[in-house]
Amino acid sequence: MYDDEVLATHLQELRRGTIVLACLLLLKTPDYGYALIEALEARGFATDANTLYPLLRRLEKQGLLVSEWDTAEARPRKFYRTSDDGAALADLLTAEWRSLDTAFDTLKEQS
Repeated sequence: MYDDEVLATHLQELRRGTIVLACLLLLKTPDYGYALIEALEARGFATDANTLYPLLRRLEKQGLLVSEWDTAEARPRKFYRTSDDGAALADLLTAEWRSLDTAFDTLKEQS
């Protein structure tokens, strides 16, 4: 069979791309990093701050997210939201996800 470390490695690889899509979908409603971590966790996309914050910066640099500082509270927070380009990419990635899911179903049926 396989050991726990092998399984953990493969699960991490499988989930890595799903976090991008999950963020693009969730951030259609603006939110800040820590709240996004909690929202992802609540929906089954466990991730940590060391993974999420670099991802948010990369997606912003790519023009898929936009950000804005909220200084109304005692502690300023950077809110992110999906840009129009990010929303378009999320739609394409969602369609591709559904296509892959269908393809996997056909593979399982052949087994």
